[in-house]
Amino acid sequence: MAVRRSSEQSRTTARLVSQYDNLLDTVLKACKAHYGSRLAALAVYGSVGRATPRADSDIDLLLVANDLPDGRIARVEEFRAMEDRLRPLFETAADLGIHTRLAPIFKTPRELRLGTPLLLDMTEDARILHDPDRCLADTLDRLRDRLRELGSKRVWKGDEWYWDLKPDYKPGDVFDLFPQ
Repeated sequence: MAVRRSSEQSRTTARLVSQYDNLLDTVLKACKAHYGSRLAALAVYGSVGRATPRADSDIDLLLVANDLPDGRIARVEEFRAMEDRLRPLFETAADLGIHTRLAPIFKTPRELRLGTPLLLDMTEDARILHDPDRCLADTLDRLRDRLRELGSKRVWKGDEWYWDLKPDYKPGDVFDLFPQ
């Protein structure tokens, strides 16, 4: 019986992943249309990026674009027009049992290079959807290299985790995850 449940769970997860992938294809096209040549990178992370979504998982996005307005509220307002165009798609998804929403984080390429703790999990979980000039891929590669230098590791406790960034840390040690 356990094997059967596992097999059913695998089929359910595969179906969800496929449905989320269809949503992501449309979201990517909408981002390209909305931001045009300003769009530097787009990635999905979290459970959708790990291909372990539930029917109510948010679509966590990292959107990297040039010439973003200053401040989170202005960036959300700019994104809202695209979300409005995608509303029918998400309503159709809800009819199919996928109750999701977009949860974007906005960065410029410069802000991305400066680093953010968000990138830690993305070194292992992000799925890059668009990155023609490798601004995100190169940033994640540099961070992975730095994490290896420090001996960092993600430690899992059940379904949750934390980062041990410097296992040999001693009081007073100073280290930089994002050296410039």
